[in-house]
Amino acid sequence: MTARSLAWLGVRTSNFAAMAAFYRDVLGLETLRDAPDDARFRLADGTEVHVYGPHDADHDFFGPGPVVALLVDDFDATRARMVAAGIAFIGDSQQDGTATWNHFRAPDGNIYELISRA
Repeated sequence: MTARSLAWLGVRTSNFAAMAAFYRDVLGLETLRDAPDDARFRLADGTEVHVYGPHDADHDFFGPGPVVALLVDDFDATRARMVAAGIAFIGDSQQDGTATWNHFRAPDGNIYELISRA
């Protein structure tokens, strides 16, 4: 198992408008999505930053801090190794046309994400 890089950062916040403005207007990140309770941005290296508001039910399991995704080459092998080590995943793996991911609770109690890209 090799974690290649940090691939994604997500945060759920009650200060949604201010955080979206921070990434968009202060840092000048490229806007990918600007919807109520869901704003998405891209850094110059392609890493995405997602901001979720308090009414975004899909991410209600996030804690108070940012959630970071670890990019790996082999999602299935890495996930299996983590499960064997006692890591608890949250729900089933998800997939779209370009990536497979699954959130998990790390030994420090925080939520992280495992992701691989096609």
